[in-house]
Amino acid sequence: MGSPESETDESSHHLPAVEDWPKGFGEASWWPIVTTVGAVGMYAGAGLFVLAFGQEPLFAPIFGPFVFVLGTGLFLIGLYGWTYHAFVHHYWSRATGDDAKYRWGMVLFLATDLGTFGAGFAYYFWVRYGTWPPGELPHLLTSLVLFNTVILVTSSVTMHLAHLRLRGGDRKRYVRWLAVTQLLGTVFLGGQLVEYYEFVVREGFTLGSGIYFSAFYGLTGLHGMHVALGLVIIGIVLLRSVAGQYSPERDASVTVAAMYWHFVDVVWVFLVVSLYVGAAVD
Repeated sequence: MGSPESETDESSHHLPAVEDWPKGFGEASWWPIVTTVGAVGMYAGAGLFVLAFGQEPLFAPIFGPFVFVLGTGLFLIGLYGWTYHAFVHHYWSRATGDDAKYRWGMVLFLATDLGTFGAGFAYYFWVRYGTWPPGELPHLLTSLVLFNTVILVTSSVTMHLAHLRLRGGDRKRYVRWLAVTQLLGTVFLGGQLVEYYEFVVREGFTLGSGIYFSAFYGLTGLHGMHVALGLVIIGIVLLRSVAGQYSPERDASVTVAAMYWHFVDVVWVFLVVSLYVGAAVD
């Protein structure tokens, strides 16, 4: 643990604004900016990849994946630096009274993220209002979808159990349930990739196969990115837990990770009801 002077040392954080940063607003940091630029790169790469397969391609097909991978790398680097700066650095020397700001920060993030998904759902319901079905649709309610749904809902339960064990002081069971959550989330993401393989490779339904699939791949792909990000967050929390961090009094990171993961779970339930069950109703 460092002294208060070392915690505010400019050279230790490479902060953008130290001397003129308003007191009471914490420390300024470049990492949110780096993370945002990386996220923009991911979205831009996905968009460029779609534009490469139009009737008049504007870019080579390799350009989109290159930008996407570059953006993903920058996003992960920024997320690591942001997490280390905000949560890990001088963890045990910080006071415990400021945890509420992290929780409210996650609430605000989820509120804005809800708007992102809301735009996708609005597009789908607008499409759904017209002639239905809009062309040939595959069999959507498969055993794989049901399996994935059970896996993700179960992972939300195990995440809650892990948090309860931490608050109860049982660190061993806390770490075990958190590891189970990480495993279940990974299985779900793998199942979604298998589903994409079945639709795209075996049945030939791609992003350009019609208005339904533009909504389907857009919403499920956006959700898959959130699951992947959630696995990164839980992985970071798990590694810190194995290293001995977190206690019943210091669980802000676990709380915000749980909030995010439960949000991802609820969004998936809405996706299943709308895109899978709803699409099967004429």
